[in-house]
Formats: sequence, C-alpha cells, structure tokens
Amino acid sequence: MFSTEKKKRKTGWWVFLLILVVIFVGVRLYLPTAAKNHVNKVLNDLPGYQGSVDDIDIALIRGAYVVTNLRLRRRDAKTDVPFLNIPQADISIQWRALFNGKIVSEIYLTEPQLIYVFEDQLQEGQPEPETKDWTEALDDLVPIDINHLSIENGRLGLVKVNADPTLDIYMDQLQLTADNLQLVRSDEQNLPSPVQANAVTIGQGKATLEGRVNIIKQIPDMDISLSIERIDATALNTLTLHYANIDFSSGRLDIYSEVAIADGYLKGYLKPLLTDAQLIDQGDGFFKQLWEGVVGVFKFIFKNQSTDKVATKIPFEGNLDNVEAGAWQTFVNIVRNAWVKAFQENIDEDIEFSDAQKEADQQDNELPEDNP
Repeated sequence: MFSTEKKKRKTGWWVFLLILVVIFVGVRLYLPTAAKNHVNKVLNDLPGYQGSVDDIDIALIRGAYVVTNLRLRRRDAKTDVPFLNIPQADISIQWRALFNGKIVSEIYLTEPQLIYVFEDQLQEGQPEPETKDWTEALDDLVPIDINHLSIENGRLGLVKVNADPTLDIYMDQLQLTADNLQLVRSDEQNLPSPVQANAVTIGQGKATLEGRVNIIKQIPDMDISLSIERIDATALNTLTLHYANIDFSSGRLDIYSEVAIADGYLKGYLKPLLTDAQLIDQGDGFFKQLWEGVVGVFKFIFKNQSTDKVATKIPFEGNLDNVEAGAWQTFVNIVRNAWVKAFQENIDEDIEFSDAQKEADQQDNELPEDNP
C-alpha cells in the first residue's frame, strides 16, 4: 500500500516537472513573437509614423535580444526611403556594470541609416512626435537605462528630391562609441561620458568628432569638437547650385568646429576654409555673368593670396532657444584671414565648457526672483 502511494507521488512529481518544462518551452517559443508584436505596436503608436521589425531573437542566457530590420517611416510618405532603417540591433545587459551596483544595457547597432527626406518629413497635416513621444517609445523598446552605445558602419543623410538638381548630402561609414551614459562609474567631472565618432562625408571628407557629454539632464551638457577635412568641393555642386547658383570645377573644403553647452547655454564657432577653388562658367546670360563677376571679385578680395584660402570663423552663442551668430564678427574674420593672418586647418581649442557654465550661471543670477 505504501509502495503504491509512493509510486503515485513520484509519478505526480514527474508529471508536474513535465508540465513545467512544457510551459517553459512554450513561453520560450512564444517570447520572440510577443516581443515582435510589442515592438511593432510601439513603433506604430508614434504620431505621424509607422514602423515594423522583421524578427526578434531572444538570448536568455546573456540577457539580450536581437532586432532584425527595424524600419520607421512617415505615414503617407511620398518616397520609399525609410526615415530610420536598422538592419540589426543587439540590446543586452551590460554585465560588468553589475559589479558597480547598476543594471544597465548596452546597444550595438549594425549599419543603421537615418535619412531625412524633406518631402516626407515636411508634410502638412502630419502630426509631429514630441520629445516625450520619442522618449516613451525608447523606454518601451529598451526598458533598462542605456549605458553603452556603439554604431558600426552607419549612414546619415539629407535628401531633397524636388530640388533641381536633387540634393543628397550624406555621411557614410559612421563609427560611434559612447560610454558611461548612466554614470555607472563614479566620476566627479561635469561631463562623465566620453563620445567618439568618425565618418566619411560627401566629397570623401574625413569627419572626426570627440568630446564628453552628460545626458543625465533634461538638456544634456557637452563639450564637443568636430573636424571635417579634405572635402572635394565639386561634390557639393548640387548644394551650391541650389542655394547660391554657383558650382565648382575644383577646390577643397575643410570645416572645424567646437561646441560647449552648459545648463542650456551654448557657446561655439564654425570655421570653414575653402582652398584652391575654381568656378564653372554658368553661361552667357547677363545675370549669370553678373553674378559670376560678383562672386569672382569677392573671392579675389577676400582670398589669402599666400594660402589661396577663403576662410572665416563664425561664432555663435546664447540660450538654445535664442542662439545668435556673430554676423559682423564673421565678416571681420573673413577680412582677417585674407589680409592679416590666415586661419589654420585645425581645431582652435578656444571654447571651454567652463566658459559656457560661467555664462549660464551669470544668466541664472540675473533672473528676477519670484515674488513671495
């Protein structure tokens, strides 16, 4: 009798374990489908956009999931170009951060493309997602704070199809890394997170960005430097023809910039240098010849004869909702490059984060106090 009851209990435990295994296997098999349905719903809930993913693979052992072919585009877009296309996104727990008492994630994006098509994005009647919408969508897709971001072979583009000729400004082969975004490591600096990026621009320019940021703020603080060197000016002809009715037969463009943002106050400059530039004859029309003559005279007067460079330095400063560029100082810098001292092809290193912080603090002190 006791033996029979013991066998029944043993059989019951095996049945229970078998049911648990079946449930676990069933849940595991359904997880990718449930995750895919959830992600598709989140993407389609963004105002004015529709999106989808082809597949999601769950890796429970390493606490990760891999999203395949995430696409996001404007509803009723006039072109077939997705606004956002990510062939593969690997999102996982950053295990080494656990030793610092933080549960955070790391994201690896492979060949992502962000293409802004003016005709698709600037449609009347289409609702625009607010910052809150994008933030909530990101929280739904990645519920754990992002601490490390890596982009491999990305592409950024601006396209205006209806322009004559069509505008296509892009940045290819983008490599980007950003670390310590959620202050996993103790750091007393104002800007604890290093960011580095490089890319190849239109005209085969070599772009390099480096600096530090603090994204744990409503308006992130940053101290960034950017250089884009050796752009073939002829590759910019679609842009210069559209906006200035000039195009180049030769020339090289270098761009250098520094930007510091502290508590919403921005301070920086943009320094373009155009070397050995030659224009293409636009034809025999009176107005075309007149315009070419004006451009030619400007180029001759304001070119540094020893370096064959037309250059300036455009300063900008102010609160982010009211940034002002120094137009007069820009003109003075053109003259300075031509007749006083040529600008050098480098980052000037004269923008300090502490200067932006000082200006932000000064503006805070000047604000009137609320009456009790």
